[in-house]
Amino acid sequence: MNIIYLIILILVVFVVLISIKQINQYQKGVKFMLGKYIGLMEPGWRIVIPIFQTYRKVDLRVKAVDVPSQEAITKDNISISVDAVIYYKVREADKVILEVEDFFYAISQLAQTTMRNAVGQVSLDELLSQRDRVSESIKEIVDKASDPWGIKVINVELKDVILPEEMKRVIGKQAEAEREKRAIIIKAEGEVIAADNMSKAADVLSGSRGALHLRTLQSINDISSDQSNTIVFAMPLEILRAFESFGKGLKKETLPKETPSPDNAPDIPYAD
Repeated sequence: MNIIYLIILILVVFVVLISIKQINQYQKGVKFMLGKYIGLMEPGWRIVIPIFQTYRKVDLRVKAVDVPSQEAITKDNISISVDAVIYYKVREADKVILEVEDFFYAISQLAQTTMRNAVGQVSLDELLSQRDRVSESIKEIVDKASDPWGIKVINVELKDVILPEEMKRVIGKQAEAEREKRAIIIKAEGEVIAADNMSKAADVLSGSRGALHLRTLQSINDISSDQSNTIVFAMPLEILRAFESFGKGLKKETLPKETPSPDNAPDIPYAD
């Protein structure tokens, strides 16, 4: 009799031991009774009666879904390849089990189709320059579509946009032309500013007496430091005028005095 009690006790202990299930802190358990959903299992040790009850663990941590590269056509009919990554987490553990068969596969497929549709609504320039806006559009669509599954989409990031080789060359030429355009504009703006400053400097030099001579001497001093053998120097007009005035004055001083005419000559008496 004691042996029977002992066997029964051992069976009871064994059943209890195999009935204890551990739910980790980052998980929740979805419990079923004879195939019917009866509630959630919180973290800790929980009893699940064998044969009559079953359960499934659901991870509540943030997960990343790597969306494989997808062939898509942009709004301006350019074929490209795009891949992305989606970060999501389970918000309602019961729904991801009851509402969808494989939520991981479902979210991946939904992201692929949504990404192709989002790329088709923008041009290539918008896709390359406004990735954040395209990513936000994909996030909103996927989040709304997966809401009945109890999934919250946290973020969507476009990892890479692969262009055809011909398009890469075209974009490279376009970027080079744009850089040349900016260089020409900047150079022209600099020439306009330099011309304006030179005009102001010329007004100052022409309005100050002797300023041009000082500027000329300064230029000569700057040129003298160069090792060039030949220097062509343009003489300022003011110096030439100064030489002209000096020459006129010298000419007046060297002219002979006017001799009296015979009519105005004084009478000279003759001696007898």
